[in-house]
Amino acid sequence: MNTTAPTLTPTTRALTWCLHLLVVALLALAAGRAVTGHLPHAGAVVAVSALCAGIYAAGPLLPRVRRSRRAAALWLAAVGAVWLVLLALSADAVWVAFPLYFLQLHLLPRRAGLVAVVATAVAAIAGFAAHQDAFSPAMAIGPALGAAVAVAVVWGYQALYHESEQRRRLIQELTATRADLAAVQHTAGVLAERERLAREIHDTLAQGLTSIQLLLRAAERALPDRPEAAARHVDQARQAATDNLAEARRFVAALTPPALEDTTVADALARLCSIASARHPLTARFHLTGDAVPLPTGHEVALLRIAQSALANTIRHARATAADITLEYADGHVALTVADDGTGFDAGRLPDRDAGDGGFGLTAMRSRAHDLGGTLTVVSTPGHGTALTARLPLPAPDETEPEDRP
Repeated sequence: MNTTAPTLTPTTRALTWCLHLLVVALLALAAGRAVTGHLPHAGAVVAVSALCAGIYAAGPLLPRVRRSRRAAALWLAAVGAVWLVLLALSADAVWVAFPLYFLQLHLLPRRAGLVAVVATAVAAIAGFAAHQDAFSPAMAIGPALGAAVAVAVVWGYQALYHESEQRRRLIQELTATRADLAAVQHTAGVLAERERLAREIHDTLAQGLTSIQLLLRAAERALPDRPEAAARHVDQARQAATDNLAEARRFVAALTPPALEDTTVADALARLCSIASARHPLTARFHLTGDAVPLPTGHEVALLRIAQSALANTIRHARATAADITLEYADGHVALTVADDGTGFDAGRLPDRDAGDGGFGLTAMRSRAHDLGGTLTVVSTPGHGTALTARLPLPAPDETEPEDRP
């Protein structure tokens, strides 16, 4: 209630006013019965009742009583002392003990409050028995039962309040945790999307721009002596630009690559070899071994992108004359191997990222394979070419149906 220190268990405004009204009503009842009953000390009863009501009313109005536990206890002691005087004058004052129980349990610490309630109950029983000039067990039932009810109600309310506060804190922590988790998930999603775009850009646009650059350089070297060859190289560069524009539009929308539309990954790899052979001084051949099985779109996209990136590295760095792309279907897995007869490199000293121009082709290829539970191995020796193998596990039979393509 609002008559206590802020550290105590708060009560609702309705309960506070109900307690105020109950105290005033019981004091008025004692005074009224003394007057109407023509008791010998009716005037004294009325005066003490008014004094008790005045002291009680002063408590909620004094700021110090609302802020200090000690001041609240002193105020409660003053109310109790005046009540004892009233109890000595009128037996009807015994009913005021009931709201006093609630005040004591609420204002005092748990142990002190229980002691005060017991003392008040004993005083009420003794005072009422004194007015009756006799004692019977029935006289103790009312005050004792009221004390028990008050203890059960107040302690139960305090337990519920503390449990509610604990749940409120837990909900706040849960809300904060969910907000943090949402922020982490958002950041993870942004990073994953950035990684996806980086891989797609490297495997499509970057490789396509490199191919266009090589074709335009070839056209430049062919001029002015071989205009027909230069025109062919320019036309191939224009076609490469068109293809890469379609790729860019597709991966921005996260759709299936155009090379896989209405075809299989094997046909897409064969077409990749044909295009590479036509546009660059390289003989690229495709080989298919084993019995082909339907693959999810994710597997097909990964195999195609790995082949594109590996073949682009061969064209740009290996100075190879021939390259072979092999797609092998075996029990439980599908493997893609890209081998060339180029200059090779020391695979034991392979950096995390490709050296030279800041690309990250091998890193992106490993990431694609690992995302699908597969592996990527590179075997190379300086002067003896390079062989790159991506091995992906085949999905369970109920998961091998290709995903719907747009």
